[in-house]
Amino acid sequence: MSIPARRIQLSRPVAFAAVATIFVWFLAASSAPSPLYVVYQQRFTFTEFTLTLVFAVYVLALIAALLVVGALSDHVGRRPVIIGAIVLEVVSLVLFLLADGVGMLLVARIVQGVATGAATTTLPATLVDLDPPHARGRAGLINGIAPLAGLGLGALGCGALVEFAPAPTQLVWAILLAGMVLAALVAALMPETITRRPGALASLRPRVGVPRRIRAEFGAIVPVLLASWALGGLYLSLGPSVAAGLFDLGNHLVGGLVVTMLCGTGALTAFLLRGREPGRVLAGAAAGLGLGTVITLVGIALAGPGSGAGSAILSGAGTLVAGVGFGAAAYGTFGTLARIAEPHERGELLAATYTLAYLAFSVPAVIAGVSATVAGLRITAEVYGLVVVLLALSALVAGRIVAGRTERPVAKVGVGS
Repeated sequence: MSIPARRIQLSRPVAFAAVATIFVWFLAASSAPSPLYVVYQQRFTFTEFTLTLVFAVYVLALIAALLVVGALSDHVGRRPVIIGAIVLEVVSLVLFLLADGVGMLLVARIVQGVATGAATTTLPATLVDLDPPHARGRAGLINGIAPLAGLGLGALGCGALVEFAPAPTQLVWAILLAGMVLAALVAALMPETITRRPGALASLRPRVGVPRRIRAEFGAIVPVLLASWALGGLYLSLGPSVAAGLFDLGNHLVGGLVVTMLCGTGALTAFLLRGREPGRVLAGAAAGLGLGTVITLVGIALAGPGSGAGSAILSGAGTLVAGVGFGAAAYGTFGTLARIAEPHERGELLAATYTLAYLAFSVPAVIAGVSATVAGLRITAEVYGLVVVLLALSALVAGRIVAGRTERPVAKVGVGS
């Protein structure tokens, strides 16, 4: 009688590290197009509106995936959804690699949006499932840092490759593709962290929800959520174009660095805030977002012929300050969700949060794309920044409300982007 072969399986600590790495890689792939937008714009001859359209279809596809498959892994298991997301991501990277026009870029971004949406809900939940017993809360910390680190890494790495390496529109996708293939092999060896249960087809019905008992606290974090993600949308869609068009910084590495200054600073801030009560950092996050945006706007207003490097340095300093607020907002908002949500509320609550966040990320960026085409980059960036400042001011008040609330027992949930 033959003995069934035992499937090789990663240990839980190794699986935890693998999931965290895959999470970073997904977000790095999602931000890689940012430094390339200017290259594609020159190569395929399209306007800022088309540029932001390529950016926006990704987010809309991501939101659709959040709404449809957000709870699927609760029924069929984490591993199948992760592997499916990786396969879709591989398809999108191949499309980017072969892109010869705007049409293929749009298709690639749509497929990438669906893949990232499926991964964004499943990978954070998997990290929570694998949270080490001796270090409870590590999953929340990693979920706060990984998305911001991935966004910064993807933009900076792509900017460097575009500026200094050959085949600027192919090499970055080949590297990301190799990493995703490796991720698929690793994911196949991961242990399943939940017990499958019926209702998979029913879970595909789009729905989001915020439990009635936590709606007041959820509403209090909405302004800082909107402010931070709207600012992120501006940087990832038009940031490199602003650097090139207003500050005459055509170096593609600088274009990637613009995004990294915001997201990388945010990731470092989230790490340094570990252990702090999330609700108590929201007011500071709003202040950082508002102050940093104001400093950046002053630099943009001063930019022009004869302004020298001073205006660019000032805007760079503002970006770093805003990055501190960006990271604190990520830690504070999702950390607050971790405190107020019960495990059975996790899927729908995260779907609602991500849907709102990505709408703030994409809709203003599309409007900015239209405005930049009609009115120009400068006035678009200034008006957009003022809207972020107003959101930050309202978030400052809301943050104080959250900080003053009585603490509840912590319920571990993922923190994502």
